Amino acid sequence: MLRCIELGEKALGSAAPNPMVGCVITFNNKIIGEGFTSIYGGPHAEVNAINSVADKSLLREATLYVTLEPCSHYGKTPPCAELIIKHNLKKVIIGTQDPNKKVSGQGIRKLKEAGCEVVAGILEDECRKHHRRFLTYHEKQRPYIVLKWAETKDGFIAPADEKRKARPEPYWISNSYARQRVHQWRSEVQAILVGTNTAIKDNPKLDVRKWKGMSPTRIIIDKVIKLPKELHIFDNSIRTIVLTQEKDKSKYLEGILYEIIDFNKDVAKETCRVLFEKNISTVLIEGGSTTLATFINSGLWDEARIITSENTFGSGKKAPKLSGILVNTEIIANNTINTFLHD
Repeated sequence: MLRCIELGEKALGSAAPNPMVGCVITFNNKIIGEGFTSIYGGPHAEVNAINSVADKSLLREATLYVTLEPCSHYGKTPPCAELIIKHNLKKVIIGTQDPNKKVSGQGIRKLKEAGCEVVAGILEDECRKHHRRFLTYHEKQRPYIVLKWAETKDGFIAPADEKRKARPEPYWISNSYARQRVHQWRSEVQAILVGTNTAIKDNPKLDVRKWKGMSPTRIIIDKVIKLPKELHIFDNSIRTIVLTQEKDKSKYLEGILYEIIDFNKDVAKETCRVLFEKNISTVLIEGGSTTLATFINSGLWDEARIITSENTFGSGKKAPKLSGILVNTEIIANNTINTFLHD
């Protein structure tokens, strides 16, 4: 099962919104097949593992290990449970049950009814941790939320406005290597979100240009449609969704998706509602401080990655504060990246 988890990690950033499942097939305690979930729309882990077995006649006496309950419904691909049954595998060992209401227990039931021995809940805690993004989406009806920001040694996320006006240039807090790590993070999520002020002041591209992989969907909060159309985020190179209260479609830009949310309600919850409806299971929130604080104050975050540099601003916009469990510290040159989980 640990090998299944290791394989499943290879699907990070490509399988979503499908779960990044890993699968191993053994015969006489030797591995004869392996697989993990393909890019969304492609074969699932069990299919890839079965296809990798050179001698299919061995499958009748083989054991299949998988991190998540095999699917039992027709989606973009046929049900994995039916493929397992077709090849008469005698035993299936599952890490954790699928919370998706289209599957939830039905895959296990189908296998048992076909005479397959099923053992579920093996290394379940480890498998749930591995599938935390997928599980959060289905169990909490919202995306898995990762907060990210860079702050100076003296606790500022941005310089004072007077400093920006005097020197209108990018004020990098993190070093080039840490910024490359951020682009890696972007490649691992389905969406990236920023607020109005960050879009105006930083004019970010919000793409993956310093790492391999697909650029995530850009989510922009723009309450009254005041962002200039010349910004990089409106170049139509990447799917972009604007969350707004403006219903006048004549103000909408061509090629950009607009979703109405109620700014009189909890904006974080409203944002999660839209992302859930759009089948977005993971989102990286990059700022600015107001947007980050909105999610922190609502308690709607799962992970926070904070980059701290040796730079100082002396004054400016204070970095957000949160309470979480420190789970990892990484040193990249003169930057420190601390990762927290929501306690």
